[in-house]
Amino acid sequence: MASVVAALSLEQETHLLKLLPEPAQLHLLYKGSNHGFHMHTLRSKFDKEGRFVVIVYFKSGDVKGGYLCKSSDESEDQDAFAFEINHQEVTHFPVLDDSKATHFSTSMSNGRLKFGKCLKLYTENRSICVKSWDMMYHQGRQEPRYLDVELYRVGKRGSLRKNLVSFKPACRSINRVRVLLMGPAGSGKSSFINSVRSVMFGRVLLLPFIGTATKGFIKKRGGKPTALTLCDVLALGDGERTGLTLTDALTVIKGYDKYQKTWFQSDAPIKAETPGYRPDPSINDQIHCAVFVLNACQIMSTSEDLTETLRTLQAEIADLDIPQVVLLTHVDKVCHAVQNDVKFVYTSRILQEKMQKAAEVVGLPVSYVLPVKNYSSELSVSCNTDILLLSAVHHILQAVDDTYEENHPPTPADEL
Repeated sequence: MASVVAALSLEQETHLLKLLPEPAQLHLLYKGSNHGFHMHTLRSKFDKEGRFVVIVYFKSGDVKGGYLCKSSDESEDQDAFAFEINHQEVTHFPVLDDSKATHFSTSMSNGRLKFGKCLKLYTENRSICVKSWDMMYHQGRQEPRYLDVELYRVGKRGSLRKNLVSFKPACRSINRVRVLLMGPAGSGKSSFINSVRSVMFGRVLLLPFIGTATKGFIKKRGGKPTALTLCDVLALGDGERTGLTLTDALTVIKGYDKYQKTWFQSDAPIKAETPGYRPDPSINDQIHCAVFVLNACQIMSTSEDLTETLRTLQAEIADLDIPQVVLLTHVDKVCHAVQNDVKFVYTSRILQEKMQKAAEVVGLPVSYVLPVKNYSSELSVSCNTDILLLSAVHHILQAVDDTYEENHPPTPADEL
């Protein structure tokens, strides 16, 4: 059976996450087109307590919904809000009266969920109907005015860790998702890997760094058992004469380097005669996502040569139908608000400019840029920093699932 795929795009999710009071990750609990358009089914997917997002998708392309912090019948919820995502614009409708913020009826025959006077979901003819602030939408026998309804749980740190441990690729041909981190010296590739491992272990790990110079080798980092392998590689240089070359990068991505411990030399690229060369790599030998790691402190002064290297890599990888994202590290070093608390990462104007620049340097949309704060001088882990790191990992894994489910449909053997 195919997995349930969320209708929320990466760009829309990025917009929505900016409205939340702190860094978080969304987990799909209910999808009307899969679970049925019934209020009692939607209601059954709510936990007793928690934070949730309800989203309605319309034929126009508009996305409307609401956020609530508790699923009980109580109506008072000062953190609740309604929202609308229309193309590139996001409209936020805050609570004006806490006592009338949300209302959830548990009636099986006439259940309803409403966010003030902005958005209401209710039952009519045994199906969910939607009343918005501008008009009413029905999902009946005639062509529906809305396409789907989804419910997400806003994840906390503990559940995010569990989800990573339990993650299995949607493409059954893939045993483990292999992610390659590429970036210039000092970008934070090794630090990101160590930070993710710190999150999983619940304490800051002090592990040896690699890739801090333009001479080095690729190395895989593990930790608690997961279906994710993060691969570190030597730094990119300015052009083909220093650092990782385009040829060697593509050789690793395509899975030709068997041992993945080859010392890279710009004047001696990997060839078929190189020891450890794999002539016929399988899908599990290949890299499933390419991640460009860039330093927010240095992004505005990125050299033309490095920019050309990154854009050339991005174009070549795009031809391979491999998903790509950008990790923007050291975000706490460029904004005092974020330094005090990373929950301000999506509201900082300074950081938004850095993210836009990172997107331009690599040649990807800004929605593909994921801001993170690595652990460096800290002695203990932080909840919001952990959530930000886990959210980045979630986006990477989601990009892999979206790409490979579309390009590598399951075979009859996979369905067994």
